[in-house]
Amino acid sequence: MKGGAFSVGENGRNMKVTIKPSKLIGRVNAPSSKSFSHRMLIAAALAGGVSEISNISASEDIDATVAALTALGAKIFREGTDYTVIGIKNPAASAVIDCRESGSTLRFIIPIAAALGCSCEFRGSGKLPERPITPYIRELGKNGTVITRTDGVMPFTMNGKLRGGEYVLEGDVSSQFITGLLFALPLCSENSVIRLVSRLESKPYADMTIAALARFGISIDESTDGDGLPVYRIRGGQKYRSAEVSVEGDYSQAAFYFAANALGSEIKIDNLNEDSVQGDKKILEIVRNMGYNKLNGHENSANAVTEKLTAFSVDVSDIPDLVPILTVLGCFADGVCHITGAKRLKIKESNRLEAIAAALGNIGGKVTVHDDSLEIEPINRFHGGTIDGCNDHRIVMASAIASTMADGVITITDADAVAKSYPDFWRDFESLGGNAELERN
Repeated sequence: MKGGAFSVGENGRNMKVTIKPSKLIGRVNAPSSKSFSHRMLIAAALAGGVSEISNISASEDIDATVAALTALGAKIFREGTDYTVIGIKNPAASAVIDCRESGSTLRFIIPIAAALGCSCEFRGSGKLPERPITPYIRELGKNGTVITRTDGVMPFTMNGKLRGGEYVLEGDVSSQFITGLLFALPLCSENSVIRLVSRLESKPYADMTIAALARFGISIDESTDGDGLPVYRIRGGQKYRSAEVSVEGDYSQAAFYFAANALGSEIKIDNLNEDSVQGDKKILEIVRNMGYNKLNGHENSANAVTEKLTAFSVDVSDIPDLVPILTVLGCFADGVCHITGAKRLKIKESNRLEAIAAALGNIGGKVTVHDDSLEIEPINRFHGGTIDGCNDHRIVMASAIASTMADGVITITDADAVAKSYPDFWRDFESLGGNAELERN
């Protein structure tokens, strides 16, 4: 790649990419599911003995979780995409946990460290200190653990040993709070129950957690209450078992390529599980409903761009990571598209509603931001221009796919933000024929 490729964490956040428009053609492996990778590593760290986990694509978020688990007492060794995990035998009495910019690491590790009885200081960077942990402060405080904050949200300290019991959580903040408790509560001696007071958004991520836990011998009883809200019952005193597992490909990342195909590219995407419980698999249904059926590579790309795709209205409360690329797709529909249920996008690595609207607006898109939704008007082409990547990996990658529908050169700042979840994105982009030049700002 012109300007040179880079690896995870290298060069910080000081690169931009200039892209000359071209269609993408070829074959690519979807990187491993970051969500499943977090979960498998955590479960393995909590298990006795040695676990082998294969097909993990390294990223800054995964590195943050590995470092956190190591600080708690696990031993983790990496060779390529294979990880060997020696489970925690003697939990650390105290630890400093640097979650970097990973919300998953933060919200998963807090209750786990509490269940292990580890006194911790949690640190973070980027936008992470702005992301709320209020449900944990309240509910863990009722059950043996005290979180103390001084200035702002981070750093903060946590002391005390978590007890089992009843945990009552809002469902419209983040399913990550549910996942963290699902990992931690089986370690407590008491039985526990998690009740929700509102609809659980991003429930597929909780389903992924239960699936991962089952691979390591942990059983969760899921039912619903009289209002149809999920109730999770967790038997205390369970023992995690070591396992050998392989992580499936990531539909969140593959979505960029499926969208590119609908816009005229010809990409065959490998390493995906057709029976996956990943919520972002919904990209297949959305694109099919737009009238495009040759999702995984196709013979006649011209047909995809000479006829407009059918406009959509999508509630993204369960699939928030798809919003940036769905916004790109919506620009080429046959009418106005609507993305709803998106209020949580305001507290990601960027305010993703504002960020994607501004990004596409700078190259001719017509995207209007409302309180928890986006309205996307159709256009014929993007034009050249400069996009602020907002230090957000998904904004940067969606903008790269937008370049395939532009009539001029596009420059994207914070190009190395992709290292957060998909460090090989630019290498793969180039292998598919993308004409991108990386350079330092």
